[in-house]
Amino acid sequence: MYSIGEFAAFGRVSPRMLRHYDAIDLLKPAQIDDGSGYRSYGVWQLPDLYLIAELRELGVGLPEIDRVLAAPDRDVVLRAVLAARQAELAETVRGDRARLERIGIRLTRGGEHPMSHFIDYTALEELAVYATRGLAEGGGPEAIGATISELIPLLDDALGGAGRPLIEPGIFWYVPVEGADDVEVHISYTAESDPVPGRGYEVVRLPAVETMARLRHHGDMSGIGESWAGLMTGVVADGYELTGPSREVYVHAPGHEPGDDWITELQVPVRLVEES
Repeated sequence: MYSIGEFAAFGRVSPRMLRHYDAIDLLKPAQIDDGSGYRSYGVWQLPDLYLIAELRELGVGLPEIDRVLAAPDRDVVLRAVLAARQAELAETVRGDRARLERIGIRLTRGGEHPMSHFIDYTALEELAVYATRGLAEGGGPEAIGATISELIPLLDDALGGAGRPLIEPGIFWYVPVEGADDVEVHISYTAESDPVPGRGYEVVRLPAVETMARLRHHGDMSGIGESWAGLMTGVVADGYELTGPSREVYVHAPGHEPGDDWITELQVPVRLVEES
């Protein structure tokens, strides 16, 4: 039998971590002394300890490790867990490569935000849409993007089940939650002239806007933050202030996977400062 210190050293973990594994029933000691409370581990537990240590180094979460250890056929569950982790890492690498590319572009340009399109200021009429919504906890592009990915198939299925057409353009808008970092995400399709309510979606009437600032972003979503920054700084430079939630209008967005041919119109309601 090994003391907790010896066993921890074999697995390159701390005794504190072994106590945590004991507390969450991930790896229990072989025995605990009734008088002293000292934990002891058996040599037969070393393979489990090594597996836990290896999976933790690979970034696998403790719940997934527990699934592996508890599985009647460990190899099957282990392969599934590793495949899922591989996909997560591949997506992280893809995102990091895109960010590296954008950083390189910005370093080449310097600190400016060159505008490839002019900002257009125009009035918009009230518009009825079929919409659903969700909460992006913590806000930020990644949380918002994940929420959008969850909502799109739900809205598609709801409208399809109700016999409603998917009329482009899709219109998304975002409302910060007061007193929190969360953002309420709304996604929608344009409704017919006589909207029909149904299960799984709601009829929303986007209000008319006296002055909407609009800028078109071309391509996928990787550089949309820069386009938003360009719109917002341009609006301020033109003497306007923001008056309501922003919108993204997907003017040309074939399929649900953003591509180089996508055209997204960024919109924000504004008014001249001197008019406020």
